[in-house]
Amino acid sequence: MSNTPSTTPTAVMTEIQGIRTSFLVAGEGDPVLLLHGWGATSVLVWPLAEKLAGRGFRVYVPDLPGFGKTEAPPIAWSVFDYANFVLAFMDAQDIQQAHFFGHSFGGRLGLILGAEHPERFQKMALADSAGVRPIPSKTSQFRLKTYKSIRNGLQAMGMTALAELLRRWYNRRYGSADFQAVSGVMRETFVNVVNQDLLAYAARVQPPTLLLWGEKDVDTPLSQAKLLEKTIPDAGLVVFDGAGHYSYIERLADTARILDHFFRQA
Repeated sequence: MSNTPSTTPTAVMTEIQGIRTSFLVAGEGDPVLLLHGWGATSVLVWPLAEKLAGRGFRVYVPDLPGFGKTEAPPIAWSVFDYANFVLAFMDAQDIQQAHFFGHSFGGRLGLILGAEHPERFQKMALADSAGVRPIPSKTSQFRLKTYKSIRNGLQAMGMTALAELLRRWYNRRYGSADFQAVSGVMRETFVNVVNQDLLAYAARVQPPTLLLWGEKDVDTPLSQAKLLEKTIPDAGLVVFDGAGHYSYIERLADTARILDHFFRQA
């Protein structure tokens, strides 16, 4: 199955917080903000945006800083910096209040926005959302502890070059694919983002929230969805049988139909 949409509109360029920003927009009606996941772009969310636009919504799909055609942030950002960027984008487009859809990293931002700025969002849909910090295995905990002990020992003895070689080897050997795919300021940003546990924010999300999840998601497992469902005050969970981390694409027609009903429901 191809993830490429049938038609993609020309990107609109603007400046948000001094960052040259690209976004897609289409349709007329109540505004819906769609956010992509880490390492993705607006193009990967566009198939859903296209269907929602056809159902009578005005959809906005920005490339988040460091992805797609949007410039990287000038320094390493936290997840809270990204949330503030989203609010600045909404202000620039004169969106006072919108429905929200976020996939993975986009869902992570939704947890902060729904907790800290609930007045800006009518309803929220989080698809295979990040934000729950996984518990590392005992093996990985021991490995990390040993690595840090050796690295710190080398630095204490003034063997900084060897410590740096060890750091690079460890990152190549045990760093995630997302970590390996970026460098410089975006790698530092990635470390900031993945180390932020947002469960406490999930407990303060105020807008009605719908969780959409792939049964076989291995990146953000279904157990995390169930924990979010219990933690978010007003949340429901829809599980797509057999789907993975990109469940909203694998079940595109169902996702559009479900969101159409959810966003219009009083």
